[in-house]
Formats: sequence, C-alpha cells, structure tokens
Amino acid sequence: MPRIDAHGHVFAKVSREFPREAGGNTPPEREETVEKLMTYMAGSNIDQAMLVQIGGTSEAQHAYLLHCLRTYPDRFLGIGLIPESAYGAPEEHMDRLTDGTGIVGFRLGLVGGPADPFDAVDVRKFTTYPIWRHAAEKDLVLWLYVRAADAHLIAWLVDAFPQVRVVINHLGICPGLGKGRTDQWGRPQIDIVSYNPAFHTTHRLSTYENVTMHLSGHYAFSKKPYPYPDLAGWHKHFLGTYGADRLMWATDFPWIYEEPGYDKLAGLIEQTMPDIKPHEYEAIMGGTAKRFLRFPDLK
Repeated sequence: MPRIDAHGHVFAKVSREFPREAGGNTPPEREETVEKLMTYMAGSNIDQAMLVQIGGTSEAQHAYLLHCLRTYPDRFLGIGLIPESAYGAPEEHMDRLTDGTGIVGFRLGLVGGPADPFDAVDVRKFTTYPIWRHAAEKDLVLWLYVRAADAHLIAWLVDAFPQVRVVINHLGICPGLGKGRTDQWGRPQIDIVSYNPAFHTTHRLSTYENVTMHLSGHYAFSKKPYPYPDLAGWHKHFLGTYGADRLMWATDFPWIYEEPGYDKLAGLIEQTMPDIKPHEYEAIMGGTAKRFLRFPDLK
C-alpha cells in the first residue's frame, strides 16, 4: 500500500511562466518546489501526495501546479481553486482545469447559504450550488475548508449530492472571522476554544459515507508542541466515528518544514494513536487516499 501525504502546497517564484498571487508567507521571491517536497517525501518513505493550489484562482495562476502534475503524473494529483466571480457559472473553468490535467477537484472556502441556522433552506440558492452540481456531473472531489459561519450548511449540500466525494480539511475545524494570525515560523495559527463548534458541524458529517476527514493542520490549532497532545483525543474520536477507511493523514507542507519537520509529522499517527491496528494505520497513511481520491499506481 502506498504512503500518501493527502494535503500540501508547492509554488514557484513569481515569474512570467509561473504567475501567482504573493502574500505574507508566500512573498514573490519564495519558492517551495515540488522537487524539494519529493526530497522530504523520500526521507520519510512517502510515495505520493495531493497538491492543493495556492497563489490565485485564475487558470493562469494554476500554471505551476499543472506543471508539477504533468512532470510527475504517477506521484501527484491536484486540487484547484475557482474564482468567486465564476461561482454562478463555474463549469467552463472547472472543465478546463480538470480535462486530463491531474487536477481531480476543487477547494472551497465558503458555502454561501443563509447565516441564520433557523432560516428556510433551499440549496439551489446557495452560492456554491452550481459547483456541487457540476462536481456531481463530472465526478470531481470537493475539498472543504470553509469559514465557521458556513459550517452548519455543509450537510445540506452533502445530502443533496451524495455522489460527490468530499474531503473535510484540517480536523474539521472551520476558521472564525479574525481568528487567524502567523507564528514565528510563518505558519498560520487559528485560535480555537477547547470545546470547538466543529463537534456540532463538520464532525457530525461522519454519518455520510461520501465524506472523509484529514488528520492534518495540528500545528495551526494546538496549544502544545508536537506531537500536539491536546488534540490526540480528536484522533481517537475520528477513528470511532469516521473509521480508518475515511481518514487521511497529511502534513500541510510547506508550513511544517522547519517546525516540527516533515519526518516528525510522518510519525504523528504512531505518536497519537499507539494502539492503532496495522490495517487501520495503513488506511490512514495511504489506503484511504489511494482508494477515495483514486491515486494512480506507481510506475
């Protein structure tokens, strides 16, 4: 069974060949290349990885991601982004980016339904409804890291489109408005409370067979250093609710290269779940991603 890192980002320096948006921890001169990632993967016996677009939503800004997928087609798959301006009619953008490219789905940061959970709900009026509809038609994956205000709405769309494969990012935690910051290593930090609203929103999506969960992003939420003991109980909870066949380990590189290090994160499951059964470990470390995301066989 291959070992698969199910979520991370790579990007090149800003150039004419590889344009992208630059940000606080992705300045124009910074690059985190796919070859650098492959070096770290080899050192930890990781075979494949999912590359998630960063640095812009336009087709042109996906140039480096597409380059990586063309260059190493048996090692990587990709998740793209959709401009919010295209949400009403996203089909052409989605088709161009997924037509034989290795991009297998799209990441969403919002849902776009009523903010009041007691309002009447018509999923056809949700901002992202056309995206879900086209994902269902084209068998695409939806990669969810939505804002906290939208978390209660996800289940409506999952229920409406049971054929869409859904991946809930980063322990199911949805960032609240104004809760983000950056730490001394330039890593995203999200302030959360110990009894998190995710227990009532994304964690309850375990009842849907088409939903999987990432065991990732711990560094951004934990108040403790690696191996993040304050989140270890969440792993046990997920094993009991989702089951190993719907859990995927991921590093969220490159934010973890310096602290705690790629090699340490490759051992996180063993640290936090020492009593896990061998078949459960294999599923979390690659089996689920191989089956659910349809990674190609290694050549």
